[in-house]
Amino acid sequence: MSEGTKVQTEDKRLPALSMARRQVLSGAAGLACLGAIKARAATIPGTVEPPSVISQPPRAWGPKAGPSYLPDPDVIAIDPSFRDLTYFAAPIRRVWDQGGWLEGPAWSSEGRFLVLSDVIRSRALRYIWETGEITDFRPDGYAANGNCFDFDGRLVVCEDFFRRVVRWEHDGSVKVLADKFEGKGLNSPNDIVPHPDGSLWFTDPGYGTNITEGHADEPGGPTNPDGKIRWNIGRELTGEIGGTKRQSDHVFRIAPDGTLQAVLQEKDLLDPNGLCFSPDYKKLYIVSTPKGPGQKVGGDQAIHVYDVKGDGLSNGRIFADMKLNGAQLNPDGIRVDVFGNLWCGASGPLGLCGVFVFNPAGKLIGRIRLPQGCSNLTFGGPKRDHLFMCAAGSLFVLQVGVQGFAPS
Repeated sequence: MSEGTKVQTEDKRLPALSMARRQVLSGAAGLACLGAIKARAATIPGTVEPPSVISQPPRAWGPKAGPSYLPDPDVIAIDPSFRDLTYFAAPIRRVWDQGGWLEGPAWSSEGRFLVLSDVIRSRALRYIWETGEITDFRPDGYAANGNCFDFDGRLVVCEDFFRRVVRWEHDGSVKVLADKFEGKGLNSPNDIVPHPDGSLWFTDPGYGTNITEGHADEPGGPTNPDGKIRWNIGRELTGEIGGTKRQSDHVFRIAPDGTLQAVLQEKDLLDPNGLCFSPDYKKLYIVSTPKGPGQKVGGDQAIHVYDVKGDGLSNGRIFADMKLNGAQLNPDGIRVDVFGNLWCGASGPLGLCGVFVFNPAGKLIGRIRLPQGCSNLTFGGPKRDHLFMCAAGSLFVLQVGVQGFAPS
């Protein structure tokens, strides 16, 4: 049976309720639902199907979740090899749901905390490992998106509002690493990853060139053509507020000496978004996403892979087209584990959205279903064996059976 057929079958089933997580049904609708559940259970003698994101009623999350079903019904092995990457006794947990739109999770091994960005509320947040609390990391995140820690443990941030990349030094000061290319302001740096040679590679689509995730262009720009949007308000600061007019999309490399180089241009890849290196740093994976503000044509919504040749890229090809069960999914953030498997957050129809896991050959081997589309993800925890998943305004966590690859 193909994965598409399997997903279709799963989405149509109506699970029986177990005593451990039985919901109280009342009224005519509840009785009808209960009758349907009993009828369904009667056709499959001896089976009890636990609630999942596709059940009716769907599984509960947080304090109302009740006892966990193990293995989790929403952790799906498409290929037997995926079972070696998961831990059967770990359920998917929603640890926070008070965000606006979460992006950019990055794990600090030294600090034992997770940094993440609430882009539309312009908050820089921190998840504390020991307590599970979410606290403010900085008073204003400047509509930050992607975050990473470099090989020296310094935090590097993509700020949509200022349309720049900055690095927080160990002494608490901030250094601007990139804010212009060939004399023009950047769009909205989105995701960023470090290389052991000291360079940083980042994508620069235009998703932050709007009111919601950053600021619109100055009058006449692609995202403010008639000049009606008051583009320069929202952050009560003096001085330069970053790029003021949407430019072409690029993938950039910041050299160790600070030189900014375009390794891909818009003609090479539209709407570049999430990116990550293979564990040997010989390949760079880049996600292409739908058209951003001010564009007529968008990306192909596939994961592309390039060979890394010194300070450049070559031999670009599609790694995964992100089509499943007749649906074109929208990939976003990506990370690899120590074996080179690629984990991708994606949005799509209920039952298909969540995390998709590919082996190094590009074969889909497993999925993690979430009730919302997954924007970004990363591995964290003291052993880097917990997968943190940002999904709309929620943060989900799943302990896995593999370690995420990261600078060490």
